Amino acid sequence: MMDSLGSFAVLLAVTACAYAFIAGIVAHRTGHPVLRETARRAGVTIFPTLSVAIACLWGLFLTNEFSIAYVANHSNRDLPLLYKLTALWAGQEGSLLFWSWILSGYMFIVLVTHREEGELRPLAGAILAGVQLFFLILNAFVVSPFRPLAEVAADGTTRPFAPPDGRGLNPLLQYPEMALHPPTLYLGYVGFSVPFAFALAALITRSPGERWIHVTRRWTMIAWGFLSLGILMGAHWAYAVLGWGGYWGWDPVENASFMPWLTGTAFLHSVMMQERRGMLKVWNVWLVFITFLLCVFGTFLTRSGVVSSVHAFAQSPIGHWFAGFLLMVFAVCLFFFTRRRDYLRSEHRLEAVLSREASFLFNNLVLLAACFAVLWGTLFPVISEAITGNKVSVGPPFFNRVNIPIFLFLLLLTGVGPLLAWRRTSWESLKRNFTAPTLIGVATGGLLLAFGVREPYALIAFMLAAFVAVTIVSEFWRGARVIRSQTGRTWGQALVQLVLRNTRRYGGYIVHFGIVVVFVGIAGAAFNKEREMEMPVGATLELGRYTVTMKDRAQGETPNYIYDRLTLEVRRGDEVLTTLTPERRLYTASQQPLTKVTIHSGWREDLYIYFAGVTETGAPIIHAYLNPLVRWLWIGGGIVILGTLIALYPGRQPMKVAVS
Repeated sequence: MMDSLGSFAVLLAVTACAYAFIAGIVAHRTGHPVLRETARRAGVTIFPTLSVAIACLWGLFLTNEFSIAYVANHSNRDLPLLYKLTALWAGQEGSLLFWSWILSGYMFIVLVTHREEGELRPLAGAILAGVQLFFLILNAFVVSPFRPLAEVAADGTTRPFAPPDGRGLNPLLQYPEMALHPPTLYLGYVGFSVPFAFALAALITRSPGERWIHVTRRWTMIAWGFLSLGILMGAHWAYAVLGWGGYWGWDPVENASFMPWLTGTAFLHSVMMQERRGMLKVWNVWLVFITFLLCVFGTFLTRSGVVSSVHAFAQSPIGHWFAGFLLMVFAVCLFFFTRRRDYLRSEHRLEAVLSREASFLFNNLVLLAACFAVLWGTLFPVISEAITGNKVSVGPPFFNRVNIPIFLFLLLLTGVGPLLAWRRTSWESLKRNFTAPTLIGVATGGLLLAFGVREPYALIAFMLAAFVAVTIVSEFWRGARVIRSQTGRTWGQALVQLVLRNTRRYGGYIVHFGIVVVFVGIAGAAFNKEREMEMPVGATLELGRYTVTMKDRAQGETPNYIYDRLTLEVRRGDEVLTTLTPERRLYTASQQPLTKVTIHSGWREDLYIYFAGVTETGAPIIHAYLNPLVRWLWIGGGIVILGTLIALYPGRQPMKVAVS
């Protein structure tokens, strides 16, 4: 019953979406108000209709309806309730339906709230319906999650089949954070459809730049914030679950999420030049287009099988659908850009290299260079196989060698940009604004050298982090000092008032400070240590300041898995810090193994323990990592999200003050 209702809901959504798309385009061409309103109403109905389909699929999981192939492949009777809910997006069919549902939610909000945007909103709604229609066609006719399971009888006929239990959920996904990571990442990916729709609609209608830029920037910030949080949570999942001691391995699917983040970041910076100076109009339109195309491209990588990844779904013919969709969208963008190029003519030109405009331009060039390097490294195995017949893979050494210098330069620009004036910066202003940050950055480097730090990239990263942190703090200090002098408020009250007067500006500074903290956490990887050894009961492992002693080993089973658990005592000197319990699991339904990592995390470093296997004699093998400053990576990511939320908060009208 629920599978039939879910399939019907998807078909109903396809019908409504097709009408919203076709009627919206015709209404734009003819200006017919009734047709425009019916197209809007059809678009609004897609979200509640798909909500019914999502509820039906969840119901099938909760009732263990193993006659449905998707449920049988991704669940089992003893799977905990949380993971029965998250199994919705564990496979290709369900994740695509989930993608369509999120897109319909964004579309619902756009069609209900953006009534003041004139003809821009109806056309943007029609474009969103076109994107939605592509995914709904896949949901309904290509990879339906409501497809029943069947078996072939001896006479060659097929008949319904319901196994007594399912195959279970992939053990890598049986982690609490996976209840939030995929939805957050999808909210970022799908969210970029909205700025894409408004940018394309503005190009088609020649809408004044201030209107579409305002709407697009806000939606881009929302999508960028979700994508940032999704990437951060994915890195934490990789660190806590995969067991290789790191959080970012330049995996193709990791790269696929990082590339639209880079281009979205570039847009959020360069859009200020269009708002303030009427510059980079062509640049901004194409940044929005490319960001959306990269989001779809990431989905293509995940589902096409062209690259190997722990995150990717199995190879399937659905990749051809995404390739065709990408080509079609690019052709539409190129066509209207060619027809409307005169509308994107810049109003001013770059006047000086030492200006805020130039810093934004350099910032964009660096971000796009990083994006191209990641794209090239990701696709190089595919390109090499197509040309030579041999798949030549590039790994983390290539990405690190190319991107570390690029990102260090980007970190420098993060501190330089706010200190430069619009149009032209005087030498007196440069000396006044840069002297203290430069001296503190150099002093930081000298202090680290004195303490024995010799890793060149790490040393540069710490120096630049100090430089940028001082520039950001000085911006807050100068503004709060003026407010204190005029109002007599405390420093805390003055800072709050300063931020609320211009949430976009100071929220952006907080984001930049979070990026600085992230760089500090990443720089700690230059000092990682690791050790692997056989650890029978009573054995001791020394790593850095820590002594790890094997105390016990226990084996048993739960309804969901069989486990082999170690008990390790961790000491620092004579002090017992904690007890860690790494274990190896074999999930009974899927017969898939998983190793559960344990981590003792501190402000200075993480002690990371991985149960690597057993010897021929049955003794456990422990792989221990000492990872400095990892906690600062997560803290920096949290600061980035906080700054994004502040920047999205409507600011008060700023009071004009002279800041000396």
